[in-house]
Amino acid sequence: MLRVVTREGTTMLNGELPVAVIGAGPVGLAAAAHLTERGTTPLILEAGDSVGASVLQWGHVRIFSPWKYNIDAAARELLERDGWVAPAGEDYSTGRELVESYLVPLASLPEIASQLRLRHRVRAITRLGFDKMKTAGRETAPFAMTVDTPSGEQQLLARAVVDASGTYAVPNPLGASGTVVRGEREAARYIHYGIADVLGRDRARYRGRRVAVVGSGHSAFDVLIDLAELAGAEPGTGITWLTRRAIADAKYGGAENDALPARGALGTRLRGLVDGGAVRHEVLAIGGVRASSAGVYLSDGGREIGPFDQIIATTGSRPDLAPLRELRVRLDDVLEASPVLAPLIDPNVHGCATVPPHGARELAQPEQDFYIVGMKSYGRAPTFLMLTGYEQVRSVASALVGDVAGAAAVELVLPKTGVCSGGPDSDCCPDPASDCGWPESACCATPAAVIPVATLSAVPPPK
Repeated sequence: MLRVVTREGTTMLNGELPVAVIGAGPVGLAAAAHLTERGTTPLILEAGDSVGASVLQWGHVRIFSPWKYNIDAAARELLERDGWVAPAGEDYSTGRELVESYLVPLASLPEIASQLRLRHRVRAITRLGFDKMKTAGRETAPFAMTVDTPSGEQQLLARAVVDASGTYAVPNPLGASGTVVRGEREAARYIHYGIADVLGRDRARYRGRRVAVVGSGHSAFDVLIDLAELAGAEPGTGITWLTRRAIADAKYGGAENDALPARGALGTRLRGLVDGGAVRHEVLAIGGVRASSAGVYLSDGGREIGPFDQIIATTGSRPDLAPLRELRVRLDDVLEASPVLAPLIDPNVHGCATVPPHGARELAQPEQDFYIVGMKSYGRAPTFLMLTGYEQVRSVASALVGDVAGAAAVELVLPKTGVCSGGPDSDCCPDPASDCGWPESACCATPAAVIPVATLSAVPPPK
């Protein structure tokens, strides 16, 4: 086994190095908990000032799944061993409450806190002494990470790397072509990317203003519903919802057929606001932004809509792949997700958010002992569920300690959305006799309870 010299001058065997976990959100800390339970030391590197830094960006949003589904099993065991009492299982939390009542206590446990490094941003990952081109001896070399830290740039070593850095910090631009459009940078002061807190922190920015919300996912739904409440209290607040394509009935969700009632209620509420005229819906594939003294205009190259005082871009997010440049990583050319996982989550094909069980085998990369997990494992796909990430890291932790059977024994049943689209090869199975291409248990079964990631869909709990 290769001997390496650490920054402190200590000589160690490669196998004695920690497993680096990039990101201290729910999935990253779950990975740390599973590694700890398996007797392996994690090194947790978080770019933000606190654990759950990305979650706190949408901390005002109420998650639509109750607490009993929001806690990873290994994390719960560590916490309860320390005397922690879980929140009431049927209660619903905001993102901030998830951080303060769960992630902070987890991160404060001695076995986690001693390995947690805040304000440590990973800029590059490679194999020590090996660029991407070199092969002989590569698999025995430790990973070397270039990290920005409060005390300057450092190189940290690890025997394996679990990348749970997420995607929320890299929002998609307004442009329908996936790139920043003409005038978008110049109009940056008018644009908020993500789920704006229009009823709280950002209220003064939006009250009495003409606001355009761009995007067709649950984040857009959440913002539009909040804006409608703001408009009821603040006269003059105008709301325009812009999507690239017409909104079919299915886009509003499964209503009462959704296995998670609060998620189904989200689309029902928005449909009522659109039908009642509180929210004006327009179809526009944005190709340009123009700021003027009258306000901001959005155009598709021919048609122009506006003026608006503020733009909220709930256009999704994408993975930051720059740190992986010197690693041998294979990604789907459409989603930038694991190539094995991508066909199962591609929104161009699948409409029901059903995903068959998957773990270390499906997430394995050509670079041995490097795994992308959590929201980043889905690349640009918008359908990630947190429980998926918990099962991913349980399997990956098993693989990293040599538990082949534990890594392979993955079980995951996700909730039906109540909406199905596509033909016989889709993931929806509207006809039990149809061939959806997956095992019936993964495609058509009555789902178990799960927890969705709140950045994608969240509403106040149902009454």
